[in-house]
Amino acid sequence: MASVSTENLAARREFVTGIRDQLPLLLGVVPFGMIFGALAVAAGIPPLAAQGLSFFVFAGSAQFLAVGLIAANAPALVIVLTILIVNLRHMLYSASVAPYFSHLPLRWRGAIAWLLTDEAFAVASVRLQQADTRLAHWYTLGTGLALWAAWQASSALGILLGARVPESWSLEFALPLTFLALLMPTLKDRPAVAAAVVGGLVAVVLGGAPYRLGLISAILAGVAVGMVWEMRGKSRSDLTREAA
Repeated sequence: MASVSTENLAARREFVTGIRDQLPLLLGVVPFGMIFGALAVAAGIPPLAAQGLSFFVFAGSAQFLAVGLIAANAPALVIVLTILIVNLRHMLYSASVAPYFSHLPLRWRGAIAWLLTDEAFAVASVRLQQADTRLAHWYTLGTGLALWAAWQASSALGILLGARVPESWSLEFALPLTFLALLMPTLKDRPAVAAAVVGGLVAVVLGGAPYRLGLISAILAGVAVGMVWEMRGKSRSDLTREAA
């Protein structure tokens, strides 16, 4: 009986610690949630549908892209495909944490997968590097739920404020500025810069393509160039080690 109580206390401690460790990142997440809500309303998306995007999609970059495509009257298939392509990185996140959670019941694995966004993965991956990961799923649940709740609340606040903004105050300019703000911190190496440059050029060249296919082409081209550059860099490093 005492061991069960100790286990519950340890699990609760992990959960609270996960929430606490996510809080600093929320300082950057909340403003983007508010911007998303305001842009969604400005794009003509009904408030309930805009909140539904945050609730069901729960992926900031994909939601911003969806708003831009919806505002441009892109076909639904293009919007869905774009979101799927942008969110392919989540497969890498899942593959990275799967060995730590494969023993858990399906309900646990489903909840963690639902909450495993960029910021949640960044915080949880640090915890998973510790020796004892027996209760790390409680930590991951805490950090993911903190992020999810903050995103829902900030999106709702942005929707509320955006609905009060006069139509003459166009918010369209905020969308490209937001993407630039998301992009700049990621340009830390040559593969990332190459991917951004190629993706940007393709997007400009194919800007007039029907059904916004230029955007999907730009994403695929950027990802392909980044991956090839990264693989070439690793190959050169391996050859250098062998020569040494």
